Amino acid sequence: MHLVFLTNEYPLEGVIHGGVGTFLKLLCPELARRGHKVTVLGLSSISEKQVVNSEGVNVITIPASSQLKPKAIFNFRRLNKELDKIHLNHKIDVVEGPEMSFSFIRKIPGVKYLIRMNGGHHFFSEAEKRKVNLWKAFMEKRSFSNADAVCGVSRYVMDHTKKYIDFSSKEGPVIFNPANLENFFKADESKVVPGRLFFAGTICEKKGIRQLIQAFHIVHEKFPHTELFMAGRDWFYPDGTSYTEKIKEIVSKDLFESVHFLGPLPNSSIPQWIESSEICVYPSHMEAMPLAWIEVMSMGKPFVATKIGPAFELVDDGISGLLADPLDANELAEKILQILENQELKESLGRNAREKVLREFTLEAIADQSVEYYQQLIS
Repeated sequence: MHLVFLTNEYPLEGVIHGGVGTFLKLLCPELARRGHKVTVLGLSSISEKQVVNSEGVNVITIPASSQLKPKAIFNFRRLNKELDKIHLNHKIDVVEGPEMSFSFIRKIPGVKYLIRMNGGHHFFSEAEKRKVNLWKAFMEKRSFSNADAVCGVSRYVMDHTKKYIDFSSKEGPVIFNPANLENFFKADESKVVPGRLFFAGTICEKKGIRQLIQAFHIVHEKFPHTELFMAGRDWFYPDGTSYTEKIKEIVSKDLFESVHFLGPLPNSSIPQWIESSEICVYPSHMEAMPLAWIEVMSMGKPFVATKIGPAFELVDDGISGLLADPLDANELAEKILQILENQELKESLGRNAREKVLREFTLEAIADQSVEYYQQLIS
């Protein structure tokens, strides 16, 4: 098969990427290793078209439109022209992208267009209790209308998007995000720094940073040796104010030396931080299917997450992790304390977490499911 993935964040040097980019960096090379032709197409602020072969994946980046409005239409024109060239050179079987990928796509006869849902505009607008942007809502609905099929990284993200967009006639399976078991290896417990708590993700309100710091005040009062380390890029308010600088205001003076903002770290250094931590804490207010949680579980580390969205598809509460109300700092602190006070619980949570990943979230299993679905679409 020839599979084309639409994304602007495929992880190459200098490219800022999120969960979709991380996911594709796992899946695309695996598909290429299996003998499929894999092309990634995206837009960037570059001045000239660039083509890079990375691990057997042909990554094509084309210049984004400099038009102010409606930029999206001009960008889709460029994507459509490039897709025509790719198809002419080697027939495309499936084009895959996230929710808004096909808003103004010009469909090529015989090619199937698949949305893999990772949480789109409607989904996160509801989750974050903010107004839907009418233009983005229009684009997303139009994209779903143009798609031939839809799958999702969790049952939750599919069910909640259905409240706004009817895609029942195109609905496919849930295919989880895979674990990167090569980079996120089984942790060596001899490397744990006692009392170290770790978080990785964007430093922003929806990742639960406020509740995490509030919970840490409670934890530190009972265990003064504990320290909190948070790794991730900063988030900025519309006026340019740094969220990190604002949230530091709630850290009490006696905790200044125990709360650490590490800033953005390369993904390659995250496993060492996870390995050296006694507990990982990821108190998100909303997720579609969090890769960061899967990374922690892959390493067999005890962790505390929150009772949100797809949490129960990923974590067996009390068995492979502990879940708390994302808005309740007291409950979050209680879960952290449970692990700190119970060595047997700590060990069993980590052991069960890794076993679950090895059963359900291996790259091989996710690639098998994806290939089977692609073949169903084109048969």
